[in-house]
Amino acid sequence: MTTGQPPATQPETGSVEEERLPTVAEQMADQLGGWRGLFESSIPVVVFVIANIVGELRPAVIASVSVAVLIGGLRLAQRRPVRHAVNGLFGIAIGAAIAWRTGEARDFYLPGILYGIGYGAALLISAAIRQPLVGWLWSVLVAKGSSEWRNDPRLVRTFTWLTVLWGVVWLAKVGVQAGLYLAEQDTALGVARLALGYPPYVMLLLITVWTVRRVTREPHPQPTPLPGG
Repeated sequence: MTTGQPPATQPETGSVEEERLPTVAEQMADQLGGWRGLFESSIPVVVFVIANIVGELRPAVIASVSVAVLIGGLRLAQRRPVRHAVNGLFGIAIGAAIAWRTGEARDFYLPGILYGIGYGAALLISAAIRQPLVGWLWSVLVAKGSSEWRNDPRLVRTFTWLTVLWGVVWLAKVGVQAGLYLAEQDTALGVARLALGYPPYVMLLLITVWTVRRVTREPHPQPTPLPGG
């Protein structure tokens, strides 16, 4: 037996999960594009609401689309990620095209309402069939494609109730907007679109990240030894 040599260093396992998961701030920044992404995504809607109040529909449509294109071009020129800007521009363009064709300002918000209804329904259905959508999104966006959570009953339960929470909140906020749409309250609908846009999304993301990180850090319960075993 050789003496005088230090024992082999054992790999630390206590922080494997922390190293695998990005921090809360990193996950939030990636999903929302940072505070700049939050701000820039709201500008075209703010421009449309204000321009539609002080002017007419078509100038408001042109102004909102122009601002969205300008934001995307500025990000591209600065070599910044354009994913969020492109997604925002796509949504703005569809709403603008519908509003331009119908001549109704409220139709500017119709694609977002329909998308919200579909997304909320998909979330609840996925939870009902025990394939929680939030879990699969976590696999893609955070866990680098790993679906190991399916083998952990705690995580399956966690992602299921988180998916139900997302679905209920999503349908609640889109329900408010749908009610204003049917009541033809164009200005109030624009304000609701802004107020019920990112704030609930940020809240749900924080709850999801905090909950999953807490569950994955908890030790698995050890089986109770049988008497005389």
